[in-house]
Amino acid sequence: MGFFSDIKDDVVGFVRDPTDEQKALFVAVVVMIIADRALWWIDFPFVVRTTAAVGVGFIGLFVASYLITGQFVPPDGNADEEEEYVDEMDP
Repeated sequence: MGFFSDIKDDVVGFVRDPTDEQKALFVAVVVMIIADRALWWIDFPFVVRTTAAVGVGFIGLFVASYLITGQFVPPDGNADEEEEYVDEMDP
C-alpha cells in the first residue's frame, strides 16, 4: 500500500501547503480546461481544440511561474564558473 499512501500524502500536501511548482501546474491545468471549453463552444475540430488548449496551457504555465517566482527560468547554480565541457555520452 506504499503507492497509495504516497499519492494520499501528495494530495494532502498539495491541498494544505502547495509548492510553487504545484501552484503553477494547477494554474496551467485550469487554463487548459477553460481554453478547451471555450474552443468547444466555437466548434473547432477535436485535434485543433486540444492542441490549442495545450498551447494556451503552456503560456499560462509560464505566466504563472513568472508571477509566482519573479523569473521565467530558475537560476543555474554554477553559471558563473567557467568549467570545461565534459560529454557524458563519450567514452
